[in-house]
Formats: sequence, structure tokens, C-alpha cells
Amino acid sequence: MKIIELKRFVAIADNDVHVPRAADALGVPLASLYSTIDKLETEVGHPLFTRSKPNWSLTPAGVLLLEEARTRIAEAPAPAAPPKAPAGGKAKASKGKGRAPIVKGQPKPYKKRQGR
Repeated sequence: MKIIELKRFVAIADNDVHVPRAADALGVPLASLYSTIDKLETEVGHPLFTRSKPNWSLTPAGVLLLEEARTRIAEAPAPAAPPKAPAGGKAKASKGKGRAPIVKGQPKPYKKRQGR
């Protein structure tokens, strides 16, 4: 079992076994939460929730897994911090003053005449 799957299972149990509320709390799509539940149930070999129309509830296997999940999450090492991006970037060479706006009917500014 992966820690993230266990965290999702605990989030469902902590939100009064309300899957849409747990999905909002975790910031994950509802479909991925349902697929996580299915993965856990196939891995455990027992249903974790009794699914009835008005509400869901934990089965005895679900209660045992909930206790196990909380201890595994507490014992798990903290995730590694993402590596920092190097500061700065590519330096661009200055190309003078840049182009001046062109006014219709006037010669182009800063344009030198070609000598012969």
C-alpha cells in the first residue's frame, strides 16, 4: 500500500465517510478517490465501506485498516523537498538605445547616410 492511498482513505474516514467532501479537502478529482478505494479493497481482499444510498460506513476491515493507516502515516518519513531552481537566468546583451518610433513623413531616426 502506498502512503498516498492511505492518506486518501484516512481523509474519507475523517470527513464522516463523505467521499465528495474528502475529495474537496484533498484537492483531487472524485474519480481518482473512488479508484483509490477500489485499489485498496482489492489489495486488502475485503470491502472497506458498506455502501448504502443515504450514507456510507466503515466495515470492521475498514476500521482495522484505518488504525493501521494512521500508524503507517505517522511512521512514514517526511517527503523530500523539491530541488531549488538556480537563481537568475541568461543575461541579455544591451543593444544600445533601441529603436525609436517611426513617424510618417520623417526620416528614420539614427539612420546614417552611406558614404561613397
